[in-house]
Amino acid sequence: MLDLVIRSDRVVTPAGMGAHDVAVQGEKIAAIAAHGTFGEGSARRTIDAAGRIVMPGGIDPHVHCKWYSPQPDGTIVHTDPPSVVSRAALYGGTTTLIDFARWTHGATIEQAIARRHEDWTAQCYCDYSFHVMVEGALPPEIFGQIGEAVRAGYPTVKIFTTDITPSRRGRMVDFGDIWEVYKAVADARGLCVMHCEDNDIVMHMYDKLFRENRTGFEHMAEVHNAMSEDLSFRRVLGVAKNVPGIALYFMHVSAANGVDALREARARGMPVYGETLHQYLLYTVEDYKRPNGQMYHTYPSLKSQTDQDELWSGTADNTIHTVATDEVCCALNVKTMGKRIDDTTGGNVGVEPRVALMYTEMVGRRGYSIPKFVDLVSSNAAKIMGMYPRKGALAAGADADITVLDPSKRLTIRKEMLHESDYTPWEGHEVDAWPALTLLRGKVVVEDGKFSGELKDGQYLFRTISEEIRGGAAL
Repeated sequence: MLDLVIRSDRVVTPAGMGAHDVAVQGEKIAAIAAHGTFGEGSARRTIDAAGRIVMPGGIDPHVHCKWYSPQPDGTIVHTDPPSVVSRAALYGGTTTLIDFARWTHGATIEQAIARRHEDWTAQCYCDYSFHVMVEGALPPEIFGQIGEAVRAGYPTVKIFTTDITPSRRGRMVDFGDIWEVYKAVADARGLCVMHCEDNDIVMHMYDKLFRENRTGFEHMAEVHNAMSEDLSFRRVLGVAKNVPGIALYFMHVSAANGVDALREARARGMPVYGETLHQYLLYTVEDYKRPNGQMYHTYPSLKSQTDQDELWSGTADNTIHTVATDEVCCALNVKTMGKRIDDTTGGNVGVEPRVALMYTEMVGRRGYSIPKFVDLVSSNAAKIMGMYPRKGALAAGADADITVLDPSKRLTIRKEMLHESDYTPWEGHEVDAWPALTLLRGKVVVEDGKFSGELKDGQYLFRTISEEIRGGAAL
């Protein structure tokens, strides 16, 4: 007897959307069958989800939990831990998160990964994985360690091309070392994930605005500007052209220039992929002027309406493949403590409403197909990050990570209804649907607002980047 059958006329599979029975046995999907295949007595429980969208659980490939965050008053805080963020993720229909294992000088990559596991093991309600993050001037021995990590199931390596703010000196990796990282990652068959801004331009603009006494955070887009993104993207791509076998994933694309650079590179056949954030898709630089405008900020900054329009074009034409959050979960007083261009806290609280917001904006307001929406919030991230088809697919043999999105649950987002923080930058947004049911590997963890997950539920995902992704053919 099966454990569960979910039946709907709107089941999203790799072949498209149709009427199916989704059969679950243990932690796996046992079968995707024609609607009504499994009759009475076939399963311990049958859920009739007619009219509701049955889709693979959402995947957020860019979060920061329990993250070191120095504050303008000199204090150090750590942002909210995986236990908080993963619970909110499951309420919002997201079943997998990818965070970062940050390497710092004086440690090995292996030690950095081990430390990060201490922050997550038995402290996460959903499944998760890590990007390895390197920073600063890289010692010669690090490149061999990167290759070992990639081969051990940690196949994505994050690189900064800027220090971001003057107080973060030492974050940027210079282009000689970027070249060496590319070679190590390509040889080990991994993927580099990039934070791309031109450091010369960024630091020049900090100096310029300080001289002009225009230091309020509302000027952030002048510092982290579109030209910086353009220059950095093209330089990063120029180095990549000289390293056979390297594949790149550009995090938090924020400007039309970035979209253009990726579109041109993909037209040349380069294996490059783009991520944007729901902040960039729904807010612009004008929102910095609103009360507590820091709520809408992450690094790089919000940009113009023209930039936002081009980001939407990129999601439509397959230049932008994923919509992430850059999640940094903290209280409102922490998020709004910094008031200057050099001390405003980045990241955002957004993992819970992401799926519903993107369904509303993509399907309801822009006419995207439901499978296209599912690709952007789940399946593409699974493919690029080396988790597909275990994750991101309703298919026989896949993990039974399933979200049932209910279009009858039209509501207005309020901070009181969410499960992350004492504020939400999405206050007042109307959404056309909300998750009614979330399964993690076959276990019902949220149903009609009731949470039944356990911290022991979350498992680490060892990953391997597919040859199709590395060759640029998969998406």
